[in-house]
Amino acid sequence: MGIALRVLATRRMMVALVMGFSCGLPLLLTITLLQAWMKARGVDLGVIGLMSLVGLPYTLKFLWAPAMDRYSLSRLLGRRRSWLLASQLGLTAAIVALAHAEPATHPWLTAALALGVSFSSASQDIVVDAYRREDVPTPELGLASSLYVNGYRLGMLLAGGGGLILAQHIGFKGAYLVMAACMLPGIITTLLTPEPPPTGGQPTTLAEAVVAPLKDFFSRPGAIEILAFILLYKIGDSMASTMTTPFYMETGYTLAQIGTVVKLFGFWATMAGTLIGGALMLRLGMMRSLWGFGVLQGLSTAAFALLTLTGPSLAWLAGVVSFENITSGMGTAAFMAYMAALTNRRFTATQYALLTSLMGIPRVVASAPTGWMAEAMGWGWFFVFCALMAIPGLWLLVRLPAPES
Repeated sequence: MGIALRVLATRRMMVALVMGFSCGLPLLLTITLLQAWMKARGVDLGVIGLMSLVGLPYTLKFLWAPAMDRYSLSRLLGRRRSWLLASQLGLTAAIVALAHAEPATHPWLTAALALGVSFSSASQDIVVDAYRREDVPTPELGLASSLYVNGYRLGMLLAGGGGLILAQHIGFKGAYLVMAACMLPGIITTLLTPEPPPTGGQPTTLAEAVVAPLKDFFSRPGAIEILAFILLYKIGDSMASTMTTPFYMETGYTLAQIGTVVKLFGFWATMAGTLIGGALMLRLGMMRSLWGFGVLQGLSTAAFALLTLTGPSLAWLAGVVSFENITSGMGTAAFMAYMAALTNRRFTATQYALLTSLMGIPRVVASAPTGWMAEAMGWGWFFVFCALMAIPGLWLLVRLPAPES
């Protein structure tokens, strides 16, 4: 019996990892790789800038999430797997179509095809988040979330860095076709993994699928405090990360040093942090982990102020970046697990889509004035201020009940 449970837990963790990879892969195909392609074809910078709007489906995905809670596309596959397979096949087809675009002569058609990639990718995100919540027991959500995040980052690394390298050798069309083929592991996993066990009380009408998740969430104790916590938990971390690259350059680090230490070295530090965070959550529990990791996030943000005193020292840069990326990875794993645990299994897709959309607001809104803040405060006090922004979220955390199992 014990062996069977361990095999089942291992299966759940591997599915989380592979699905994270499938969700992370498409993101940079409509950002980094597409921007490089358009620039190489001589497209106007104004048009390239407008292309950022193709990412809107990621922030609006809660609008069609209720349909994924209400309907099933196939009785054979089940509600979650049928939507997951449909979104993955649609995403693969959209990437192939984008590969055959010509940004120079048909930029708006290229934008429409990129929007199709974003829409299919956001739809896949909705179902993967819902599947993970319904498939993984609450005590294991931390580890599953950390593996999902690591898979996501691997997918981003392949599409971003790997896509640019491939484009240099086989062209952008070939790079996009290779990326489309990389969706195959996710499709195979969807076909092989079982449908999560059904839960009672699923919505029977589309109207119920829209209204019931909101009514359920706001009827629970502390709903407003929970939403405020989601807005504030990583706000200081988001504000600081927006300005780190200009800070490195102004401090005196070269682009090569930033690329090597911050991007590549920091990538692996973040991977380690998410795994450490997921493992520690099994021992500490969700709420204690959120508190401890939140404190560490604040301290690591404040550590950037030390670089204003050391000057361009690679040793100090590596130490601060490692500390920040590890603690940020730990905090992200706990944060995602907490949001998943908040959702009601009757309408997981809608509630989780709403929470993740809300989570992205500070990254956009609160980060907008950070350049002016850094100029007015100076770099050292700016990072200290960002660290202090962790306090409201931690104060709210003390008032929140632990999610039900």
